[in-house]
Amino acid sequence: MADPSDVNLKHTPLHALHVELGAKMVPFAGYEMPVQYPSGIVTEHNHTRAHAGLFDVSHMGQAFLRAGTQAADKAIECLVPGDIQALKPGRLRYTLLLNAEGGIIDDFMVTRPADGGDDLFLVVNAARKDVDFATIADKLGGTAGLEPLTDRALFALQGPEAVQVLRRLAPDCAGMAFMSGAAMRIDGVDALVSRSGYTGEDGFEISVPATEAEGLCRKLLSQPEVKPIGLGARDTLRLEAGLCLYGHDLDETTTPVEAGLAWTIGKRRRETGDFPGAERILRELKDGPARKRVGLRPEGKAPVREDAGLVDPADGRAIGNVTSGGYGPTVGAPIAMGYVETAYAAPDTEVHAMVRGKARPCRVVKPPFVEHGSKSTS
Repeated sequence: MADPSDVNLKHTPLHALHVELGAKMVPFAGYEMPVQYPSGIVTEHNHTRAHAGLFDVSHMGQAFLRAGTQAADKAIECLVPGDIQALKPGRLRYTLLLNAEGGIIDDFMVTRPADGGDDLFLVVNAARKDVDFATIADKLGGTAGLEPLTDRALFALQGPEAVQVLRRLAPDCAGMAFMSGAAMRIDGVDALVSRSGYTGEDGFEISVPATEAEGLCRKLLSQPEVKPIGLGARDTLRLEAGLCLYGHDLDETTTPVEAGLAWTIGKRRRETGDFPGAERILRELKDGPARKRVGLRPEGKAPVREDAGLVDPADGRAIGNVTSGGYGPTVGAPIAMGYVETAYAAPDTEVHAMVRGKARPCRVVKPPFVEHGSKSTS
């Protein structure tokens, strides 16, 4: 990993605020980002589960997809398996950018603005945004135009008290349904707001002009329920929620069916089969994949980390690997996710994880490890 002081690392519009708040800064996806604040990862994790946490995710990629020779929704469907044309105004959808073999280039969010126009708002993963934007621009050509937004910040307000905090500054947010989006003013700042997140909790993701980001974040942090939260707790929260992290649980060799994301493939798209890798994906939907993503509950107190091999307890034969693992503060025990041969994917199946040459018994479970707290309305 690069030194955090590397001059080549980019800074988000909230960098100075992170430093002021005493964050431990680390390199992540080409940016210098806060991994934790002085209170520590476990305290930040627990605060988000109980109250409201503020996360800087400005390193992620934001863009508008503008209509060209085709409407933006129809154009992007040549790259994703979701039914984007059916997306209603003011709604957003989780979907997957696929390669020709059905592997996942990235997972990302698509929003149709509430005004019902022809444009779409995209938010993609930080480590993949250059690949994503190049792929989208190249594949779509003149059918739609991609407009990356480099002058905006993005932050997430997550937790059971997130709505009571935000509605003080933007009363209209309280009526938003889960997975809906709207343009609104927050304490006088024009923002694009979605009721979504990646922690398993209720909350919002908020996009604002970069010049307005620090002032609005200071206002949010002045609310008694809110504390700043780093990438460390963001990772433990999403793992407990059973949510995938690109580059760990998802990559270009993994299909949606293997990853347990077959629900992202719309009914109409299954019938038309006009998305990348459709032949393989539709075959896996019919016959089942060779491997599946599963949750794991290791015995004992020590975490089982990423890249640990998974083996058959009877004969030690390799059957898969761990892709995410650590300690779940809410669960109060180690948890993990990984891929195993389909014959071992049923809940309560025993598998062994190889940790420093020793076999650790694990029980297969169905994620999530913590019940999601997302709300339809408040």
